[in-house]
Amino acid sequence: MTKKVVVTGATGRTGSLVVKKLQSQSQEFEVLGFARSEEKIKQIFGSTDGFEIGDILNKNDLFRTFKGCQALVILTSAVPQMQPPIQEGEKPEFYFIENGNPEQVDWIGQKNQIDVAKEVGIEHIVLVGSMGVTNKNHFLNTIGNGNILIWKSKAEKYLMESGIDYTIIRAGGLLDQPDGCRELIVGTNDTLLISPPNNIRPSIPRGDVANTVIEALKQPNARNKAFDIISKPEEDSQAVITSDWETLFAQITQT
Repeated sequence: MTKKVVVTGATGRTGSLVVKKLQSQSQEFEVLGFARSEEKIKQIFGSTDGFEIGDILNKNDLFRTFKGCQALVILTSAVPQMQPPIQEGEKPEFYFIENGNPEQVDWIGQKNQIDVAKEVGIEHIVLVGSMGVTNKNHFLNTIGNGNILIWKSKAEKYLMESGIDYTIIRAGGLLDQPDGCRELIVGTNDTLLISPPNNIRPSIPRGDVANTVIEALKQPNARNKAFDIISKPEEDSQAVITSDWETLFAQITQT
């Protein structure tokens, strides 16, 4: 029997990878994508088949989409827009579109998703977040004065207290590089950001984040855990490409 999974933020750069990888595993998963823009869905996927169009700030849209699903993958996130500098040499400024700031998207929108998921009986939520949530002074919080990591942290806490099984994946810096060819490293509470092993860059290919999401949907020992994840460089001769996901998730204690 296939597991029906809804993926929100399905047209994002990581979200679209998750949808495509789930679509390629149709014997195990039936995937339903959720996004705001019909045009963007068609641009990325060719058609709107297997998608629902709606807004995470509208609970009716979420109820319509989430009913009948067993799992939810949350990949929605506020995206800052750059305002070019007026004069040469000045730093660019950032802003968020209307109804698209971190409080609305990363807190209210994620809270809406968790509330609706609980009401319709979704059994497992995989939330993709970001490393740095333990540091209120992290530079990401200064972008557009959005405090994005603060709102993300609040949503994580709400999920952990919701009573629904969860997996919270806090990714390092996202790379647009090939996946499936690196050793992945997990940690907690930003230790990999503060003191990365062997001073490696705390980053990870988007595709490896997507792979982690899909394995979290499969592996029972990924449930009720929140963790950071980065990768060793592809050229690291000592690295062992991650393939044993059960062992990787076993390194993380339940939260």
